[in-house]
Amino acid sequence: MTRSPRAAAAFASAVLVLAACSRPADPPAPAPAPAPASPAGTSSTPSAAAARGAATAGTPRPALVVTTVRPARAEIADALVAHGSVAAWQEALVGAEIGGLRIVELRADVGQTVRAGDLLAVLQDDTVRVELAAAQAAQAEAQAGLSEARAAAAEARANAERARQVESTGALSAQQVAQFLTAEQTAQARVELAEARVTAARAQLDSAALRLRQTRVRAPDGGIVSARPATVGAVVPAGQELFRLVLRGRIEWRAELPSSELDRVRPGQRVVVRPAAGEPTAGTVRMLGPVVDAQTRNARVYVDLPAGSARPGMFAQGEFELGSSPALTVPQSAVVLRDGFAYVFRVEAGRVVQQKVRTGRRAGDRIEVLEGLGPDTPLVERGGGFLNDGDLVQVTPAGDTK
Repeated sequence: MTRSPRAAAAFASAVLVLAACSRPADPPAPAPAPAPASPAGTSSTPSAAAARGAATAGTPRPALVVTTVRPARAEIADALVAHGSVAAWQEALVGAEIGGLRIVELRADVGQTVRAGDLLAVLQDDTVRVELAAAQAAQAEAQAGLSEARAAAAEARANAERARQVESTGALSAQQVAQFLTAEQTAQARVELAEARVTAARAQLDSAALRLRQTRVRAPDGGIVSARPATVGAVVPAGQELFRLVLRGRIEWRAELPSSELDRVRPGQRVVVRPAAGEPTAGTVRMLGPVVDAQTRNARVYVDLPAGSARPGMFAQGEFELGSSPALTVPQSAVVLRDGFAYVFRVEAGRVVQQKVRTGRRAGDRIEVLEGLGPDTPLVERGGGFLNDGDLVQVTPAGDTK
């Protein structure tokens, strides 16, 4: 078949287009070369700023900004710590000395300070006053009987004397003389009997007067009323407790000390006692207990305290002052307690090393270090609770507030 020249040219063009579409894609163009560094004073390109940010992100940051402190030598007081209870130096139990009477009035209350002889309670005294009146009448009767017996004895004595005078003259018979002498002796015996009755009546009167006084319950000594079991209207038997007094308001601290520590304590030593409630107070060792408890191996030490400094029955801690001695100390803020142990943080080449230590006495804001620390070791002064072993820190001079 013969094609025209125009058709042959169109067919050739179509073949060329199909060949161009089926050819593979050209490879990617190479990345452009990095731009040269900007001269000084000109801003860097975004790619350079990103590179610096990446380098900064890779630098470790410190966990805490701290100040350091070194251990220092200081004099610390030696003290022996003990525990015990506050008690009354001596208590007085005031009871009824007469029984079967009713309480009609109470004149003292708990906490009141009384003096020796102060009236505390009044008992009903009607029956006692009747007894007193009867005793007074009996005494008067006995006294009258004594007077009568003495008069009779005087007469009998006179008759006996006249009988003796005329006995030798024979004016009276021997029988009459004997009667007068016997009457004299009888009259004298009656006088002695009357005197005995007067003495008995006086004793009954004194007893009734004593019973009347016993209806007034009085303080045996000065002190503070610590208890008052008595109630108005109660009929009390003899000896029943009505009041309890802390004699003279005097109190003491009874400390329990191990027997191995007794040699360090002497009478007269100063003791600082800290009650469970209240301010610390100074006391003085009065005496050491004479025995040691066989179960606990503790001995009791009695310490006098000022009146009113504590309340009997309170628990208290005390420190026996034994002098002072030098010690290696650090601030208490530098010591961290973890898992029941004490630690400090040494600073070495910008990092901290956790160091276990054994602590001892305390003096103000400083604490003694017994083991685990040298005298020239730089330590983290405070903030150790936020650090761990090996943390990076930034050390600043002490007093820098920036």
